Amino acid sequence: MSAVPAVNAAAPWPDAADRARLPTVVPEHPAVFSLRDVGVRYGRVQALNGVSLSVGCGERVALIGANGCGKSTLLRVLHGLAKPSSGCWSRDSDVRQAMLFQRPHMLRATAQHNVALGLWLHGVRWREARALALVALQRVGLDGIATQNARTLSGGQQQRVALARAWALRPDVLLLDEPTSSLDPHAKREVEALMADLAASHGQAGPAHPVTMVFSSHNLGQVKRLASRVVYLEHGCVLADLPVHDFFNGPLPDAARLFVKGEMG
Repeated sequence: MSAVPAVNAAAPWPDAADRARLPTVVPEHPAVFSLRDVGVRYGRVQALNGVSLSVGCGERVALIGANGCGKSTLLRVLHGLAKPSSGCWSRDSDVRQAMLFQRPHMLRATAQHNVALGLWLHGVRWREARALALVALQRVGLDGIATQNARTLSGGQQQRVALARAWALRPDVLLLDEPTSSLDPHAKREVEALMADLAASHGQAGPAHPVTMVFSSHNLGQVKRLASRVVYLEHGCVLADLPVHDFFNGPLPDAARLFVKGEMG
């Protein structure tokens, strides 16, 4: 693999020439998402700037970078929750998506009800939705607390309920915004194991279409364990987009190298 050109870490916005020289992963499978020169602006804040990438079916993509680098905004664009201010983006309209947030929202209802409601909103009859919700909770090891108020559960349990809620929909694409950042070490390991389990499954499209997972994380050990590809962002720009082995073992742009060095101590 040829050396990655260095990008001036002091420059707040890499110019178009810098970005054009950066290597980009070309998915082996059909693209689920495709972004070209996408920008997102919130008032005077440029949250994303010239982002171009494609995510293929079955990929496990980790988004990393400092707080405020654009990870959450990029996930929201992929899920259709944020509209680009510039550039072009597309997604496969046939795939079913689910997204988990850093702090999952739980209704003032039982864990089973929280999972069943998502199915009901997708057209599943309520009786069947409740039965499927119980299966989903069993999948994440929480069938024993199905009748407990979800808001009284621990942070780790709530995140597992959120994973059950997502898995019950049989999504083809799973987006996760720092899903373990607020959890204790034991809960982190439990949620990470469930993420790996879900990523190894398939969605409504069938066994030939493994689940595509895009997640943000500050835990580089987790990135190594779960991701097949790493996208590093800074100031809303993609400064590195590499297979996970190449990212941690090959040359990197200066900014990405310094970030990894700082995070790994």
